[in-house]
Amino acid sequence: MNEKLLIANTTREERQRIVNESLGIIDGACDGCAPGIISMYDDYIDGKKELAEVNAQFRAHYVLEASRMDEDPGMSCMQQ
Repeated sequence: MNEKLLIANTTREERQRIVNESLGIIDGACDGCAPGIISMYDDYIDGKKELAEVNAQFRAHYVLEASRMDEDPGMSCMQQ
């Protein structure tokens, strides 16, 4: 775990910058392709959950949805 990314070691503005840079959103430039991904980091930016917790929660959800799609091949990721 990178200690520099922990909530205790960053300000809200720094966490916002960390997320934006990680997602490739520099100087407010966003092509609008992933608003759901951006909002999933709100709890980290707001200081409610560590970045590792947010990522683990996403991975768990992704694995669950992937297993559901295996059961129903007609289901798309948009049918969540």
